[in-house]
Amino acid sequence: MIRTAAVVGTGLIGTSAGLALSRRGVRVHLLDIDEGAARVAAARGAGAFGPPAERVDLAVIAVPPTCVAQVLAQQQRLGLAHAYTDVASVKSPTTPAVSGAEVEDSTYVGGHPMAGSELSGPLAARADLFEDCTWVLTPGPRTSSAALNRTLAAVSLCGALPVVMEPSAHDRAVALVSHAPHLVATLMAARLGGAPREALDLAGRGVRDVIRVAGGDPALWTDIIRSNASAVAEILGEVMKDLEALTGALNALELSAPDTEDALGTVKELLLRGREGWEAVYEPGRTAAGQVTLTVPIADRPGEVDRLIDAAQGAGMCPDGIDLCWSEGSAELSARLAAPPLTAESVRHRLADGGWRVSVAATSS
Repeated sequence: MIRTAAVVGTGLIGTSAGLALSRRGVRVHLLDIDEGAARVAAARGAGAFGPPAERVDLAVIAVPPTCVAQVLAQQQRLGLAHAYTDVASVKSPTTPAVSGAEVEDSTYVGGHPMAGSELSGPLAARADLFEDCTWVLTPGPRTSSAALNRTLAAVSLCGALPVVMEPSAHDRAVALVSHAPHLVATLMAARLGGAPREALDLAGRGVRDVIRVAGGDPALWTDIIRSNASAVAEILGEVMKDLEALTGALNALELSAPDTEDALGTVKELLLRGREGWEAVYEPGRTAAGQVTLTVPIADRPGEVDRLIDAAQGAGMCPDGIDLCWSEGSAELSARLAAPPLTAESVRHRLADGGWRVSVAATSS
């Protein structure tokens, strides 16, 4: 358990950590080279402005990746805390930097909460930012159990779920799920900068979702990308291959070339792969082991869809497991329902009793 903490760096993540810990009764002290930012964070209730009178249980170093080792060494010399962690989104460069910065690495635990926002600064911070999110920890071979336990306590108080990873594995993973997507969003957003007003007036939710993260702090993201450049470059290299194939296919379609069918196949294959990736993130349970998929034709009558959904949910079906699809071949609307075996059997009986024709489409093992 920790009773006192310090946050060094009162941007979005640091201030959110201060708010979360303060809400759970921890006495938090706020430090920042930008005194104004620290005072704003204090005014929001993230803690008290200024250094503590004595060592705190844990210090959270919330600065850009390339600054972690320097700030950590400085605060250790000042005797700020008994244990230290950071929240930088790149871990591999930090390990050798910490080793070369005269840091007492037994008191340090690398960390990275997988949470954030396209907004930045203490005004964008939220006490619930880390609720139910993954918080990666990368303890080193010399990390003490006391330092790790203090860090785990802080992660728990913030409402996050700790996961221990090797630094290099973490960096490869975030290159795929965070850093490369940020740059892809930035590339698309850059296309909109000089767009005519009549085009921008048509911008709806789709394009806003695509470019949302491009609103992040350019200085911070420059530091992040610099620190994980090779892993990000590898991902973007694969994206580039897909873009080249897609561009070639689109040009063939535009020119009505003889290989139009091949070009359409390329486009469709990419869209299908995109759908698979979407399902992997948004519907991971759909293909989980032990899932049973039910298929139910739906009659063309008003209210039939709502009646089926109500019946399925009444039998314990999760709404996320219900999908509707239209078959042009049979001109028929049907529902696909995926659930664990016991739930699926309950749903099957309920729907059969309601007059629906239910078939078991697939059972994964």
